[in-house]
Order: sequence, then C-alpha cells, then structure tokens
Amino acid sequence: MKSLILTVIIFTAFTFFTNAQDEKFDSLVTKGIRQIYDIKFDQAETTFRQLIAEYPERPAGRFFLAMIDWWRILLNPDDESHDEIFFQKLEDVIYQCDQILDNSPDDINALFFKGGSIGFRGRLRSLRESWLKAADDGREALPIVQRASILDPKNVDVQLGFGIYDYYASVIPNEYPMLKPLMIFFPAADKDKGIKELVNTAENGRYAKYEARYFLMTLYYDYENDVNKAYEYAQMLSSEFPDNPVFERWKGRIEARRGDYSASSRIFRDVLNKADSGYTGYATIPAKREATYYIALEYKNTNDLDSSEDYFNECLEYSKEIDKDGESGFWINSVLYLGMLNDQMGNRDKALDYYNQLLDMKEYGSSHSLAKKYIAEPYR
Repeated sequence: MKSLILTVIIFTAFTFFTNAQDEKFDSLVTKGIRQIYDIKFDQAETTFRQLIAEYPERPAGRFFLAMIDWWRILLNPDDESHDEIFFQKLEDVIYQCDQILDNSPDDINALFFKGGSIGFRGRLRSLRESWLKAADDGREALPIVQRASILDPKNVDVQLGFGIYDYYASVIPNEYPMLKPLMIFFPAADKDKGIKELVNTAENGRYAKYEARYFLMTLYYDYENDVNKAYEYAQMLSSEFPDNPVFERWKGRIEARRGDYSASSRIFRDVLNKADSGYTGYATIPAKREATYYIALEYKNTNDLDSSEDYFNECLEYSKEIDKDGESGFWINSVLYLGMLNDQMGNRDKALDYYNQLLDMKEYGSSHSLAKKYIAEPYR
C-alpha cells in the first residue's frame, strides 16, 4: 500500500489539458481517455495514434499514448517491465513541447503537457523509491503548470495538479517524516484547499474529473479515515468503468473497511471470475491474492471454516510468491487466521504451528500479542 500511495504524492503538477480547438480533436481525446479507464488499451492506442496522425503538431496524442503505459504499470505496480518505454514516451513529449516553446514560450498546451510529463516521470520514480529524482521532477513541473494556469485561469482541470500538491504536501511529511527535508524546496501547502480543488475538478473537470475522483477516494480512505466518502467516489468510478480492476478492487476493500464483508466478497468473486475470463488486469497475482483474502474473511464470518481455510491458504501461497522484501499484511494475517480457524476446528497442534510461525515473522498490528494469547489459550 505504501508504494501505491507514494506513486501519487511526490508533489507533481499534472493535469489532463487541451484546448477544444475543434470538435473532432476534442472528441478523439475524450474517446481515448475513456478507453484508457475502460482498460481497452489497444483501442486507446489506435485512437491516440489517429490523433497524432491528424494533429502531429500537438503534443496531446503522444502524452496520452504514454498514459496507456502508466495504466499498465498501475495494474501491477510490482512489474517494472513497462518502465523504460513509459520513460521514453514521456521524453518524446517533453522534446516536442520544448520545440514548440522555443518558438512560442506561452503555448499553453506545450506548457501543460511538458509539466504533466515531468510530473508523471516523478510519479514513477517515486514508485521506484528514487526520491531525489522524483523531488527534482516535482520542483521542475510545478512552476511550468503554474505558469500555464496564469495564462488560462479558467481551466478547472489544472486544479487537479494543485489539489494533489496542496493535499499531499501538507499530509505526507507527517505520515512519512523521512520526506520532511525535501519540503524546504517546495512552497507552503494547504490540505483543506487541496480537497476543495480536487472536489471542484471531480465535479466540473472536463478531462481530469476521473483522476480527481480517484485521488479523493484514496485520500479519504488512507488519510481522512472517512470510508463513506471514499465509497462515494469508488461507486462513481466503478459504475462508470465496471471492468477497471483498480477501481473495482478499491471498492471491494472499502466495503470491507465499512464492515460489509458480504458485499466485499461479492466484488472480489467478480474479480476472480474476470481473472478466469481473461479480463485485462484481473489475473495479476496481487489482484488474486487480495480477492482470496477478502473472500476468506467472509467465509470465516459466516462460519464456513473449511472454505475460509482454503482461501486463506491460496492467499498465503500468493503472498509467498510476491512478497520478496518481507512479509506483507496479507501474509501475516493469513497465518494468524489459519491458526484461529484450526483452533476452531479442533486442530490444536496445527494451530500452534501457525502461531509460532507468527512469532518468527515481523510484527504487524497486534500479530505477536495475539499469537502469544492463542498459544496460551486456544482461540474460540
């Protein structure tokens, strides 16, 4: 979770922006953006290559081609195979924008897409924990987009970038103290202002409204502890893009946080069904691990112990496959629940084995104290 959150916080000024200079151009951009969020990447690539062919002088087509690769990365952030092509596509956009700005320093489109490209470069660098380079990208991107916003102050979509900056630059230094030293290089930020900017973009944005809703969903879940507001945006996004695995998984975990494990289980069963049916982005191991975990929880809550054990074992195996840098919460909690389930089923020796495994793993929440408690007295 931490790495996912950090992909969106390194102070980037990003926006989907373009002047609707003619209806066909605007229609192609809108169509392609929706195809990206629908996870129809081949169709989106066709749309944006058409945009490049018909409007080669504008950077929009190249920028949105790069956004296809960004969403490929988001579907499975642990897979770095798309990184190099993504960086290269962003460099192509930056080069084209620089060519335009050499002749027209106030070209708004070139300013926005250059700032956006640098910002996304920083987002991926932050995901890969290349903090200094990410911070440099943030410093470089912010004034470029600020300049463009002065030239076009009525553009609502630009508030996405400022909203991200104002919110996360206020919140993250307290959440991650190691980033505080970087803040001396950035202007002051206002969390409440950031939320207002994001809400305005989510409600009135032309191209950036979906991205604004995504940020609002995550910040209400991760930092504001308001799962009902998070659910509102998850519902908006998953209803509009029902086959987007990122949005669907967010809705499932939000339902679990709200205490509706039955609804969460239904959503994650749909995730597994779509994985089996070959839907793009659903068959990744992280997606299947998360799905099996929440389905197992619902079986535990309904006292179907055998089924719960089966799904927790699946979750455990997925975790062992992908947790290369140490045990995740999914792994640790699965071991804990497997111990509890085996206690309930009368398999005391097996339960003790799980509890003792927990004591050899890192502490997660109250995992060690619970393990000691259930070693002393069986879970009932």
